[in-house]
Amino acid sequence: MTEFLIANMAPIMFGALVVFLLSGFPVAFSLAANGLFFGLMGIELGLLKPELLQALPNRIFGIMANDTLLAIPFFTFMGLILERSGMAEDLLDTIGQLFGPLRGGVAYAVIFVGALLAATTGVVAASVISMGLISLPVMLRYGYDKKIATGVIAASGTLAQIIPPSLVLIVMADQLGRSVGDMYQAAFGPGLMLTAMYAGYVLLISLFKPKWVPALPLEARNLRQPNGNSGVVSLLVLIVATVAAIFVIEEILLASNPKLHADEGTIYAATLGIAGAFLIAYINRKMNIGLLSKMAEKVVFVLVPPLALIFLVLGTIFVGIATPTEGGGMGAFGAIILALMNRRLSWSLLKQAMNSTSRLSCFVLFILIGSSVFGLIFRGVNGDLWVEHLLTSLPGGTAGFLIVVNILFFGLAFFLDFFELAFILVPLVGPVADKMGIDLIWFGVLLSVNMQTSFMHPPFGFALFYLRSVAPKEVKTSDIYWGSVPFVLIQVIMVTLIIAFPKLISVDSKTDMHEKIELKIDMGQDEYEQEAPAESTDPAHPAAETDETPQLNFSTEEPAKK
Repeated sequence: MTEFLIANMAPIMFGALVVFLLSGFPVAFSLAANGLFFGLMGIELGLLKPELLQALPNRIFGIMANDTLLAIPFFTFMGLILERSGMAEDLLDTIGQLFGPLRGGVAYAVIFVGALLAATTGVVAASVISMGLISLPVMLRYGYDKKIATGVIAASGTLAQIIPPSLVLIVMADQLGRSVGDMYQAAFGPGLMLTAMYAGYVLLISLFKPKWVPALPLEARNLRQPNGNSGVVSLLVLIVATVAAIFVIEEILLASNPKLHADEGTIYAATLGIAGAFLIAYINRKMNIGLLSKMAEKVVFVLVPPLALIFLVLGTIFVGIATPTEGGGMGAFGAIILALMNRRLSWSLLKQAMNSTSRLSCFVLFILIGSSVFGLIFRGVNGDLWVEHLLTSLPGGTAGFLIVVNILFFGLAFFLDFFELAFILVPLVGPVADKMGIDLIWFGVLLSVNMQTSFMHPPFGFALFYLRSVAPKEVKTSDIYWGSVPFVLIQVIMVTLIIAFPKLISVDSKTDMHEKIELKIDMGQDEYEQEAPAESTDPAHPAAETDETPQLNFSTEEPAKK
């Protein structure tokens, strides 16, 4: 029996963890208790040395001193403040008016605002609850199908998990040992593609089931001109002029500064172009020129503040002005300014936001400490080698590995949320992916898209619970569940596309190459010392009179002895 336990300690330990988690015991304590129990058992069986447990204090201190994790409370606080700042209400109302004449217009507005909130808050709960409170009653009042309405809101809220500044991307970067900024840049493309796929689904519904997504009636559109025009033409002219200005400014910036990266030039040009549009709208309102329609003016005043916050957070990270932690701090400050501008900031709001931020941060930290305890003992019993052998022996090579890992994450997402998946499974599969030659930035974004489904899975998806808490009584829980199924399938399709076409995720890294490159140069010192002649005492010829130079050997093999 003892020999069996020693030989199979790793799979037994992993199986015990699964039993602990399925029993409903808190995840953080399940991880820590499992690790300590099997650590003591391994010491008793002679498989581990007692000194191994002395590494635990240093690992815990390393977690506490990790600056990257500071971004989590910053972005959480920012999202909670923005939830109450009135920004979501203004966005949904204005964008709903803009798309209102179209079939499915309110659904398009929800998707667009969901993506915009995702790029400013990074918190699923804030997005889902805000849009559920504001847009769901409107959609139901004007005859939207309940399943479509609830599905669109829940799915749009989960975009906060893949569009930066996402909390799951911060955790993923930390667990994979990669830069948060690089992870953010790589995730932008898939996030926008997923947004477009959601809108494409609504478009198909509007074509084949138009009664499910009706247009807003004329009396519900209150941003029309006095003569009855919608004012969209004025908005289109402003958009075209702004885009043209951005293009010209970008060309000027790149021509005047050849060292400026194209992405950075685009960010600077977009900032100046959008600021110019805001200035035009401000002058039009103050001087009553009548240059812009009510629709165009309202869209500018509503869209520019969140876009400014996006630049403050993501733009400064991408151009290298700020680290993700510093960007999160500026984002939290910017959220407070927006709440002040909308006259929504109060001491009770700050207290609620700080309490919620503290709870979530402690939740993440305890899970991370528990997973660190489990990971230390699991590696001590060669669990990492067991997982590596298990995954590398799968048929199909790299493709087989990716398929099995994504199926594993998809299945466990029914029961675990993304924090638990990231802290338990990612440290196990990440090193295997690295040894198989898979880029860890690409791999992290792929898993993040997969783990996004954990918020949408019936019956345990958190986004569904958030929406249920604010949905009217006439909306059944089954409506929310069935409404989420098509969007879960869209997310699965997105994962499949990423595996089939890896170039959908750009992994061009600029910010952390110095962290990933380690060049060891072996100068063949022993051989050189044996063959080098004695040094000359002549100061004019300090080196030996020879044309030969020391040969640099970049291999890891020992130099041959003559």
